[in-house]
Amino acid sequence: MRTVQGAALDGLKARVRALAERTGLPVRSTRGAPRPHAGPAARPRPTERAGRAPRGGAPLADPGPAVPPPGAGDPGRRTSVKEPLRRTSADRPADPAAALAPSGPPAAAPTVLATLGALLTAAGRPRPRRRPGGVRASAAALRALRARHGDAPALVRTRSGQTLLVLLDPQDLRRFYAEPVSVLAADPPQKCRGLSTHEPGRDADGPGCARGEQRPERRRMSADVLAAGLPVHPAAGPILNVVAEEARHLTATGTLELVRARHAVNRAARRIVLGDPAADDDELAGWLTQLRAEDGRLRGGRTRAARSVHDKARARVREYVRHAGDDTLAGRAARHAGPVDTTDPDGGVDPADEARLWLLAMDAVPDTLLRTLLLLGAHPCEQDAAAAEAAAEVAAGRARGELPRLRACVRESLRLYPVVPDLIRVTRGETEWRGVRHPAGTAVLLPAAFHQRDPERVPAAHVFVPGRWKNPGADRDIRMAPFSHGGGRCPGDQLGLMITAAFCAEVLRGHRITGTRPVLDPVGPLPVTLDPRGVRLTLTRR
Repeated sequence: MRTVQGAALDGLKARVRALAERTGLPVRSTRGAPRPHAGPAARPRPTERAGRAPRGGAPLADPGPAVPPPGAGDPGRRTSVKEPLRRTSADRPADPAAALAPSGPPAAAPTVLATLGALLTAAGRPRPRRRPGGVRASAAALRALRARHGDAPALVRTRSGQTLLVLLDPQDLRRFYAEPVSVLAADPPQKCRGLSTHEPGRDADGPGCARGEQRPERRRMSADVLAAGLPVHPAAGPILNVVAEEARHLTATGTLELVRARHAVNRAARRIVLGDPAADDDELAGWLTQLRAEDGRLRGGRTRAARSVHDKARARVREYVRHAGDDTLAGRAARHAGPVDTTDPDGGVDPADEARLWLLAMDAVPDTLLRTLLLLGAHPCEQDAAAAEAAAEVAAGRARGELPRLRACVRESLRLYPVVPDLIRVTRGETEWRGVRHPAGTAVLLPAAFHQRDPERVPAAHVFVPGRWKNPGADRDIRMAPFSHGGGRCPGDQLGLMITAAFCAEVLRGHRITGTRPVLDPVGPLPVTLDPRGVRLTLTRR
């Protein structure tokens, strides 16, 4: 009599044999004799051919070189580029990307038992979570692309089958930011999180990538409430008082880590957006944490649970908005919007949805705060200058909140470690780049992190130099995009800078950073990535 375990094992063996027949791997029977197989999988695959251009027209785009998916190969790399499979080894140039070309088949093919063991091992291993549409391109691979193709946009192909048009020239970046939504639209699955307060997703759960089709009334509300373009927010006094009170949590002990930074910043965010009564609302904080974990996407089997959290958070935030004071962002939004018909989703802008979006948009402030303080701790001269500015800011009067030196430090931290390292947009119609036509639906990748740290175009690209932001034209430098450019520029960039710089000032005003983990080289190149979860700062009273 067969047991349940035996039936399950037989089912796994059948799946392995079916997989082997599709992929062309030999299957060894239980007696050790290899079993031949035949079928479509055993036939050689035809060579891929680039599309031919119509007579008299521009050439069609070539599929381009293949790019492995995120996490493939060296874990220290983001994504590597390899040559197309149709090229021979003699045609491949001797560069870093060519070394990543796939190797030939192994000498010994895996047997059924080995494959079955791999399946059993993988069955108990959780799958890594990947953000939909997320693509990470390594700097070495992009430099290799530029060495082969020049500055022209390069069409590459990922191993997952996605084709991307990668922009390698700053002139193409200018066009990327200037194109209207009717030509280049944000890829719906691609989400952005950080200091920016970009357009929300379909359910207003989280900040989406810039260039979304935001209604004019929503754009006007965001610009008015967030005081777009003003270095100091009109409600800077109450906002900075909240920051000063909540910053005490940062310096309560002699060490500062991400958990403590998130606690202080999230409390301040709820008070700034909704008012003081929301500071101790741990239940709302938990709901917002779940929404951040879902990245605003309600999908799969968790749709019903996520929708429940979404509805509870919306109802709670709407209750706070009804009683929000004039010095809060929600109160300013309520005055701007007027009465809202909550039964009609297109009847107007709901201040509660905007308030929840602003709360979610502040999720990356703790990460940026920790990285900025870590960089200042590794550069004692910059730390002393920033501390002097923070001490002088107390008597600044109306100029309180400007903190130009600390803002430059925050901007430089975002240049080195951007919240959104790569931007993806999709063409809505056939477009032409450098004489090559690309069909509608082509994904266009702007590797912002690569351009911001490109040693061929950016002086001291891998070094912490806040002074570069003192140049009046630095904010308009198309290579630097901590808050994007053009019509997709974040309307809350100045407010985010003011809040983050104010938190830094509160820490440095009474304490000195005397120890850091990790230890950074103050003169050598800084690491490419910096996980805030591993940052630990030692604070000493001045």
